[in-house]
Amino acid sequence: MNFILKNSIRNFSSSISNYSKMTGKVVVKTTNAPGAIGPYSQAIIANNQVFVSGCLGIDKDTMQFTSETDVSIQTKLALTNMKNIVEAAGSSMEKVVKTTILLKSMDDFQAVNTVYSTFFPVDPPARSTFAVACLPKNALVEIEAIAIHQ
Repeated sequence: MNFILKNSIRNFSSSISNYSKMTGKVVVKTTNAPGAIGPYSQAIIANNQVFVSGCLGIDKDTMQFTSETDVSIQTKLALTNMKNIVEAAGSSMEKVVKTTILLKSMDDFQAVNTVYSTFFPVDPPARSTFAVACLPKNALVEIEAIAIHQ
């Protein structure tokens, strides 16, 4: 039985590898982070990079904010969700090379930086931060990332 399971896993892994070579991309999906709230993937692996879609600070089980008014709480949960997606893709936060942060208000810049620095304490990635008119689910912050896959 163990032999059959090992062969099944080997065949599955080989199928994913062959699929990736044919299509040039692999869709990443994990239950350790909120599912997409629109027609997009949590992340895509392509060209040895992981492209993580914008992460909100929502609970993965309820798909709701644990705080609608505290940007620090939303930022921590958004980055935790991102970490879980990056790890599901076979990478790590240490391999994140670029992030983009979208803020409802630039007044939250310092509060976001304080939380952000705990997730990237050494050699933080390149980053852009923008204030926008509105975010999905009326979020205060949304963060996307690009990481090295291997």
